[in-house]
Amino acid sequence: MNQPIVDEAGQRRRHILTVVLEDYCHVAPVSGVIPTDYWHRFESRVQRNTDLTLDLLDEVGAKATFFVLGWIGEHQPQVVAEVVRRGHEVASKGYFHRSIRQMTPDQFREDVQRSRDALQDATGQEVRGYRVPRGGFGDSDEWALDILVEEGFQFDSSSRPLGFAFSGEPHRRFIHSHRTATGSIWEVPLSTWKLGPLYLPISGGNFVRQLPEHFIRRAVATWENDVGEPLVFYFHVWELDPDQPRIKAVSKLNRVRQYRNLGQMPDRIRYYLEEYSFGGIAEHLQLPSPAPSPLRIAPAIPAPVIATSSKHAVRLPISVIVPCYNEEATLGYTANTLRGFADGVRDLFDVSYVFVDDGSQDATWKRLNELFGSRPDCVLVRHAHNRGVAAATLTGIANSPCEVVCAIDCDGTYDPMQLRKMVPMLTPDVDMVTASPYHPEGRVLNLSAWRLLLSKGLSMVYWLFHHHKLYTYTSCFRVYRRSSMKEIFVRNERFVGIMEILSRVDAQVGGSLSAQPSWRFGCWVVRR
Repeated sequence: MNQPIVDEAGQRRRHILTVVLEDYCHVAPVSGVIPTDYWHRFESRVQRNTDLTLDLLDEVGAKATFFVLGWIGEHQPQVVAEVVRRGHEVASKGYFHRSIRQMTPDQFREDVQRSRDALQDATGQEVRGYRVPRGGFGDSDEWALDILVEEGFQFDSSSRPLGFAFSGEPHRRFIHSHRTATGSIWEVPLSTWKLGPLYLPISGGNFVRQLPEHFIRRAVATWENDVGEPLVFYFHVWELDPDQPRIKAVSKLNRVRQYRNLGQMPDRIRYYLEEYSFGGIAEHLQLPSPAPSPLRIAPAIPAPVIATSSKHAVRLPISVIVPCYNEEATLGYTANTLRGFADGVRDLFDVSYVFVDDGSQDATWKRLNELFGSRPDCVLVRHAHNRGVAAATLTGIANSPCEVVCAIDCDGTYDPMQLRKMVPMLTPDVDMVTASPYHPEGRVLNLSAWRLLLSKGLSMVYWLFHHHKLYTYTSCFRVYRRSSMKEIFVRNERFVGIMEILSRVDAQVGGSLSAQPSWRFGCWVVRR
């Protein structure tokens, strides 16, 4: 352990700690497969991870500036308020997790304003700092600093002088004042280690997880002893959570970026917090205590006009079947997805659910009972052993209390909100509605080219033997008429059985096909 450097008053040298407050599903490595409008479906772990972070900072006596997504300030304001209550500063990390390259100046200003307002509403304090959510500011991004000054921000921490960046302006590696046409703003760059002409990252976060631990420790110790400016260090609250859900759809490279060495990160962060003394950015800049946030008056919302009528809309009863096999880790996501679905279709459908645990070997059954066991709108069924998705689907249909039965994937491969369009297609002369992203008006996400070619080729083979010429025969996302399924059985109860179910319905109804594509997915109806 290094001998800590102290000043004349015997105080340890103070460095700067910044903490990024975002959830595991918000970050760059997974943003390509998780749109922002899906964030609310994922099991949130941000409150747990923020509490762990705050407890750790209390234990070691450190203070920090928390850069927080505005989305969290709007959706989980109590998490942000607790950061301030525990004596730390809250700054903005934008509203969504977007790079400066993804925004025009007008979009950047709107994003900054929305984030600032959400965080100020959550904390009751003025927000004075900003860090771009992804990447950093380069020489071509000074227009963003102009906007930050115009919006009243006092400091920015978006600069990352890596490689040869700013090699002609070495002062930009350290905290400095940047002057614009309308005022000035403090720039607080993340720290780098100079090795010859190169600037190497040592400032924390992904660098601490990915680079050799002895290298980072040596570099930080060298900074402590040789550099007069404070080290600007950071980490993410989700990096203290090695048990976070894994997003399987991300690429191998991004899985490395997101998950490598997560199990070691709590001990690595603790080492630096115990070895060195840290405070926040405002403390270092000697900014006064933040002012109360300005009062925002929400626009008046006209009172709703309630139409008087003796007739009340009748909601159609539907059952949603959810086959589950070793889905313990995804059921939190499933619960959030179904909650959003129920809210989105409450004007149309009276929804109930049938969960079929297909002989899972993990804690799926326990988790199902925790989430849904006490709900009157849910039926839980368990296979003694794993039989396959087709068998689970037929078990769900058999246990459905409704004539209209919808089958979905537990992992949310398809958006259940599509049922708003699919269920009305189940007219009296229709026995099944099936969806596929392979329809010309559909869209395929996160699927390799060879898998796509294989699926389309197999569907063309199926065309030769069926009355209904579909773009896919193996989709698990369907709407069934329960009474038409009573005599259906399958020889293969596993995934191939999903195609067999369709084949048997096709054989018994024959007839012609009516194609009706829906948004994002193409839908077809199998008529009698």
